[in-house]
Amino acid sequence: MSDASAPRFLRYVALGDSSTEGLDDPDGVGGFRGWANRLAERIATLQGSLLYANLGVRGRLTRQILQEQLAPAMAMRPDLATVFSGTNDVVGRRFNARALAADLELLQRPLVDGGATVVTFTLPDLTPVMPLARIVVDRVHALNQSLREVSARTGAILVDIALHPVASDPRLWSDDRLHANAVGHSRIAAALAHALDLPGSNDEWIQALPPAAPPTLLRRVAAEITWGGRYLVPWVWQRFQGRPSGDGPGPKRPILAELRP
Repeated sequence: MSDASAPRFLRYVALGDSSTEGLDDPDGVGGFRGWANRLAERIATLQGSLLYANLGVRGRLTRQILQEQLAPAMAMRPDLATVFSGTNDVVGRRFNARALAADLELLQRPLVDGGATVVTFTLPDLTPVMPLARIVVDRVHALNQSLREVSARTGAILVDIALHPVASDPRLWSDDRLHANAVGHSRIAAALAHALDLPGSNDEWIQALPPAAPPTLLRRVAAEITWGGRYLVPWVWQRFQGRPSGDGPGPKRPILAELRP
């Protein structure tokens, strides 16, 4: 259903890593939906249609997104772009906050200067989800501060998800503890819709989930063992072998294609 008061976006391009691709929000047919798809679907429903491309590729560092995705995105002349990156930089072997900030600005500025409304968001504290995240908490803080400062300079819209405790609720995260689940992706899409002031959007996405009984010690131990064997050990082994985590499929929507409700 069309709404004349809705912002009129003709071409939406999503740039980023596995979060932009949509892991772990299954679409029911063997792929992933994700917050970018959910946002595009919402806009298409409001307007009747939308041209949409999703260039997100799992495992990509911010520098790789800059090198591989910016030029194709600019060629599509988007009037809306989402840019989310930094998770893979934060968990990588080396981390250079100054270089990361420079790359973030090089990603945002050409899109903004090209006439696009650019939206990005911060990474929440994952220590309630994954205790090992304490190792990289300073890096997460540096990433988020870079996003705040860069977005203020470029004019990109920053959704500061990290400021809201619900973003660190384990119930919004998948079993691997690095990707949002379907509920988490839905919340992110709602946050971006609210930042864009889309009709029907509001700030309900910041509301806490209903209280839940804490798991028993036995269940916590069992969960840590399962997570370690299924996710942590393979990830460490992959890094030990020097294999990049981005060895996988390319972008799921590499060209602009019409999306209808």
